[in-house]
Amino acid sequence: MLAKGPAKKVTIYVNEETRYHLQPLWAAVFEYLRHKKVAGATVTHSRMSFGNRQIVHRSDSPETPEFAFRIEFVESAERVEEVLPTLYDMVSDGLIEVQDTTVVKAAMKERKHPEVRPPHQRKQMAAKMMRVFLGEDDKWHGEPLYDAIVKRIRMLDVAGATVYRGILGYGAKGHTHKQGFLHFSHDLPVMISVVDTPEKIAEAAVAVEEMLGDGLIVISDVDVIRLVHTATESADVLSS
Repeated sequence: MLAKGPAKKVTIYVNEETRYHLQPLWAAVFEYLRHKKVAGATVTHSRMSFGNRQIVHRSDSPETPEFAFRIEFVESAERVEEVLPTLYDMVSDGLIEVQDTTVVKAAMKERKHPEVRPPHQRKQMAAKMMRVFLGEDDKWHGEPLYDAIVKRIRMLDVAGATVYRGILGYGAKGHTHKQGFLHFSHDLPVMISVVDTPEKIAEAAVAVEEMLGDGLIVISDVDVIRLVHTATESADVLSS
């Protein structure tokens, strides 16, 4: 890495159509600098320029498609002295400028190596799924019933719960609940899905039944497939 202190800035100007061994000169210079492992180099091209021939070159003009490229790099005086003879030979049509400069700060962020995750372990077991069907307008002590149910089963250390909001449905009463295009329909269907061990689901079902005035509880047998990556995670069967 380039050190803080005195240094040299080298700027090379070449035309787009100038070639070096069948490739653009600017590309050949850039690859040479990269091969020599200089601290860094930048290639830019101009939108408008003119040279010794006093011909104006514009990058947006089809009449003068040739325009200037600039290759610039900063290095120590020793390194510049090392690469300059070859650059001098390569640039048969162009300009090389060397200026004294001072590196005030040379810092590089340390790259973090990507985290290598250990191979996952596959755990499969039998469990229970509880689904609770209710209406969006159902309340429990002034708050939405679905919110209250999730809070209650969370206190029972159930692995996790997900609330789904429906856009169309009907229940035991035969009433159709639909979200309108220009307005929000009231009492849209809501489903709460919970998966855990049979013992946890049985405990949660009792708690939900006490809160549910008008709704439906469905309990099903399911197979749980869980992928765990650490020993800590594998110790919990169905943690959230």
